[in-house]
Amino acid sequence: MTSPRNDKTEQFTFNRRSILQAAIAALAIPAVARSTVAFAQDKLSGSGQVVVYSAGGAFTQGLRKYVYEPFTQATGIKVIDVIADVAEPQVKAMNQAGRVDWDTAFIQGSTFPSMDEAGMFVPIDYSLWETESLEGTPQSVRLKNAVPDIASAYLITYDKRVFGDNGPKSWADFLDVKAFPGPRGLSGLTAAAKNHIVIALQADGMPISVIWPLTDEKIDRAFKKLDDIKPHITKWFTAAGEPNQLLMNRELVMTSNFDGRAINAIRQGAPINMIWDGAYVNYTYWTVLKGGPNHDNAQKLVAFVNRAKIAAGFTLGTGYPGPNTNQVKYLPSDLAPLLSINPENASKVVHEDSAWLAGKRSDGKTNLEHIGDRWLQWRAQ
Repeated sequence: MTSPRNDKTEQFTFNRRSILQAAIAALAIPAVARSTVAFAQDKLSGSGQVVVYSAGGAFTQGLRKYVYEPFTQATGIKVIDVIADVAEPQVKAMNQAGRVDWDTAFIQGSTFPSMDEAGMFVPIDYSLWETESLEGTPQSVRLKNAVPDIASAYLITYDKRVFGDNGPKSWADFLDVKAFPGPRGLSGLTAAAKNHIVIALQADGMPISVIWPLTDEKIDRAFKKLDDIKPHITKWFTAAGEPNQLLMNRELVMTSNFDGRAINAIRQGAPINMIWDGAYVNYTYWTVLKGGPNHDNAQKLVAFVNRAKIAAGFTLGTGYPGPNTNQVKYLPSDLAPLLSINPENASKVVHEDSAWLAGKRSDGKTNLEHIGDRWLQWRAQ
């Protein structure tokens, strides 16, 4: 699956109605720097700086506007953002060298467990969090040494011009070419192999509650089901922007897609429907790096960004939601229903088991690597 950071230039653009809604929300969100000064003075005020990893482009521009600038205004702590394509190689190198120059980094869910086991992160200080932050962020994602900064979903989208409101409702429908005829699309990236295993098992009738762990028997079953749909996949896309374009060009009637891209298109008026049943959700984690030069300030930034109003700003600024569901009430009314953290959508999704994917097999490979190998063999057949 494409990392959210590989889609980092995505940022919501608005039609005339949503521009007004977003403007109203935007006016309210930065005001948190004024409205919570008292709280900041009690728990989050400080001095100096915090050095953070960021992905660049519109993603970083949004963070600066909706998170970093309000944080500095409220706390007196300056944010220095360091731009890199991905954080993991740099974090590993700094850790091995014994010189850590960053304070925080975004770490992909599939690589977090092994890096955490190697002792690269320190515990998140949840005592700095507001009650609303704790109540809005599920206990299951408040990990000891990390908390999600991005939830990214891989889900079905279809052309409303073809099916209207009677399109596919599940991955079983996606694979049903008789009931829903027409060309399909799926990601051709090896990184999406794990997604397709989970998709196929659902299409074959497996309840989402028993999908993980992906035993060898389940993986065999999934590839057998994927055999049924393979002849009907006319496009194995490799770029995040392709699914929407292929739908708009009528080259596909339905395709897997990334929620951020789909939401962006829908809010611009594209005749596309999103299906949340069985959507595959994974996380990118916000971590505080062990040995970083500004440890205390890093903890304060993590606490700040998970406040409901600031979390809403993060979503508006980057195009991806963090985990605090209380942010929904601060978002534009046409955006909130489209997000994975909306309670109605959240009840239908499958969450990635990153710890299992990072686990080692008897041959020394991780489960993620094994699935990738199987995927490449299957594609070559």
